[in-house]
Amino acid sequence: MASQNAAIQRWVDEIQKLTTPDRVVFCDGSQGEKDRLIRECVAAGELIELNQKKLPGCYLHRSAPHDVARTEHLTFVCTEEREDAGPNNNWMAPDDARKKLTPLYRGAMKGRTMYVVPFLMGPPGSRFSKVGVEITDSKYVVLNMRIMTRIGQVAIDHLGNSDDFTRCLHSLGDLSPERRFICHFPQDNTVWSVGSGYGGNALLGKKCMALRLASWLGKKEGWLAEHMLILQLRTPEGKTHYVTGAFPSACGKTNLAMIDPPATMPGWQAWTIGDDIAWLRPGADGRLWAVNPESGFFGVVPGTSTNTNANAMEMIQQDTIYTNVALRPDGTPWWEGHDDAPPENALDWQGRPWTPKSTEKAAHPNSRFTTHASRCPSISPDWEKPEGVPISAMLFGARRQRTVPLVFQSRTWQHGVFLGATLSSETTAAATGKVGVLRRDPMAMLPFCGYNMADYWAHWLKTGRQLKSPPKIFRVNWFRTGDNGKFLWPGYGENLRVLKWVLERCDGRGGATDGPIGYVPSKTALDLHDLDLSDSAVAQLLRVDPAEWAEAVHGQESFFESFGDRLPRGILEEHDILAHRVGEMHPAELHGRDSGM
Repeated sequence: MASQNAAIQRWVDEIQKLTTPDRVVFCDGSQGEKDRLIRECVAAGELIELNQKKLPGCYLHRSAPHDVARTEHLTFVCTEEREDAGPNNNWMAPDDARKKLTPLYRGAMKGRTMYVVPFLMGPPGSRFSKVGVEITDSKYVVLNMRIMTRIGQVAIDHLGNSDDFTRCLHSLGDLSPERRFICHFPQDNTVWSVGSGYGGNALLGKKCMALRLASWLGKKEGWLAEHMLILQLRTPEGKTHYVTGAFPSACGKTNLAMIDPPATMPGWQAWTIGDDIAWLRPGADGRLWAVNPESGFFGVVPGTSTNTNANAMEMIQQDTIYTNVALRPDGTPWWEGHDDAPPENALDWQGRPWTPKSTEKAAHPNSRFTTHASRCPSISPDWEKPEGVPISAMLFGARRQRTVPLVFQSRTWQHGVFLGATLSSETTAAATGKVGVLRRDPMAMLPFCGYNMADYWAHWLKTGRQLKSPPKIFRVNWFRTGDNGKFLWPGYGENLRVLKWVLERCDGRGGATDGPIGYVPSKTALDLHDLDLSDSAVAQLLRVDPAEWAEAVHGQESFFESFGDRLPRGILEEHDILAHRVGEMHPAELHGRDSGM
């Protein structure tokens, strides 16, 4: 089958000649195609059929044990000038990248099928939407791209005769970490990935196109591509708000996107528009409008339960691909944090016998589910609006055991950009490396910004100046702990209490104190009725400790210095204001370890 688009066909012919597959299949997105791919995957052992009576349409995939997370040290941004990639990215010259990767692709698909997957990111007919084409030799990738994007004719129709599409080349290669690279060529709107079958490295519409390349395109075209959920809320009074939130991976973003209002807050309603990526554009009305460019969820499984995310648990009972979870004898999956107690025996994520006495976890900490958005019980009727939805508030959140209060508000858009720029979090299993280490993650975009982050902040500041009614910006931290090491805040559905204060602030209400870091809610401003929370716990949750913030200011200085003279003046101004205010609060000389912020 040939493509209806001449530019796609020329590129396919070029890659076919390089990779020499046994056959080429143009994916059409049909049900028959899906059924055929699943049959082939089950026969080849790439998928394990789960209990179809209990979990219709659900399958389990086990990836290679050394291919279970994003490999950020092997992810490169290949701009002509190194400074354009910035200190936040690994850089490789484009010519060097092509010379290094081309031999890895040469003949890589011999004996395999080359799948051509035209896909659309964003709602059909929307000014936000972009077309990509992924060439891959992985059936698992095709099946996941069917869920996460809109593939087939819908993408071809959106593209028409244009050659303006993202070229996404992927091959499993031999899955060797020594021959694994994920290279982005922003100036060519191209991604090359080889040597990995893991989602973030292989589903190239996701982080690669929708964030790294889209952030570059957004700077050029005047919009923002962000690692953000989009949540729709309706108050008991009937007023609707839309909120975005940027959180590092595995920090509760999906749980918040699918929040279920607690019984203690009658009249509140919540709907999901997206849980991971938002594309935002200034509207003619001076507000910022957002769409979710994805059509599915690629969520972290461990910790997902009826208690933590009832909507997700219901969603993944049908038509779901599980990756790297445990398998019980009855053909159902299990993971740490599941509703059910640990099984007496199971096969772990690598297919090895497992019992509760085993020293290793049954499911990989970064195991995943892939499910179409239409399966989500809380999906919003507005989730595919071509015009997007207007944003009232933006949240920046992360895992912090200390320093950062439960919630506080920026004074201005510029101050809000600074709050996002100084975000730091304790690491999780979504990326390779140690877990629990504090690292900076500005706007939760450090692994995903496709260009120099100093220029990215400047673009944020410029965007704000174009908005007559910009969203209010807040920092949140559900993860503050007490002296006993336990979380002070109950989290999950109770986070709606914090969102209530956020929306009150958007409406010009809600009590707050203008402190050194921004507007912190007064003790009585948060709705804490029927919540078993002591006065001392509330005080700890809202506390701004002078010594801890002195450390934060000190740490920011060395971080900002790494961007040299490209650091926007507005960011430096806000840093100086914070240093001055914290100095007045705690005038001792600023010193100590980098605690981030």
